Amino acid sequence: MKIAAVKKPGGLTNIVVEDRAEPKAGPGHILVRVKASSLNFHDYAVVAGMIPVADKRIPMSDGAGEVVAVGDGVTDFKPGDTALSLFFPGWIDGPATLPKLIGVPGDHVDGFGTEMVAMPASAFTRAPAGYSMREAATLPCAALTAWRALMVEAKIKPGDTILVQGTGGVSIFALQFAKAAGCTVIATSSSDAKLEKLKALGADHLINYKETPQWGRKAKELTGGRGVDEVVEIGGPGTMAQSIAASRIGGHISLIGVLTGMSGEVPTAALFSANITLSGITVGSRQSQLDMIAAIEANGIKPVLDKDFPLAGIADAFAHQASQKHFGKITLSM
Repeated sequence: MKIAAVKKPGGLTNIVVEDRAEPKAGPGHILVRVKASSLNFHDYAVVAGMIPVADKRIPMSDGAGEVVAVGDGVTDFKPGDTALSLFFPGWIDGPATLPKLIGVPGDHVDGFGTEMVAMPASAFTRAPAGYSMREAATLPCAALTAWRALMVEAKIKPGDTILVQGTGGVSIFALQFAKAAGCTVIATSSSDAKLEKLKALGADHLINYKETPQWGRKAKELTGGRGVDEVVEIGGPGTMAQSIAASRIGGHISLIGVLTGMSGEVPTAALFSANITLSGITVGSRQSQLDMIAAIEANGIKPVLDKDFPLAGIADAFAHQASQKHFGKITLSM
């Protein structure tokens, strides 16, 4: 079978595509013919060497494919089923703990940048009915992160106002989930063209943060001075002050990304004086993925897809991601 592997010390020129022997499904495992994967920032961090991994690690945390064979004791899947990966295969339900966060595909263990995988059946769920393999492969990291931020941690409800930052995968899924839940959405971007695309997806208010540097104040104005209920925070220290400024008293901020840096100043007095809850979000559990899939089916939500690349073009796919010219999820098709 063909696989992609990252040679130390990482970098797009250190991704190789080569042959390896096909795995077999042992007891409790399923053998999956991988049909698609999608690119996340976490995957880019792995291939770029920002996250140290074992030499010749197979990258890609997300995978969707066809079950080819099942090992002894497997009852949840049969050959021909579609299997959808989990970012945290050991996190079945409940709150996060360290043991539940071990075993991330493409990082702690080999991932889905390959034509075949054999993994425990518990490391997969079903995919939404009617989804293509490409569509399904966008869900395990980006969509589930947005789902947990909004539904599990912030517990949004109809009538709430949600602020999403930028046009990355998590932000677009958050916009779609929030609109399906009956919420008002304020979207920010530095690109007017991308803001128009967010408007087409249902965003109610648009802010170009280059033209409006104090966008937190503007967001609060758009709520009549009350402030937003939930912020999907993907920037980190460089945007946190504006997210706090946008929030209502007793609001919630889901910290998902650190695109502006790993550390920096946070206006802590403003945070606590407004009684704002700040939650760190790292994807979610298997049960949350099943809940999300049920909601996707009930609301007919479809992911926004960008370009598709073959496995042999994986380096080109990451170069396209790094260019930040995409809108929606970049995928690999095996």
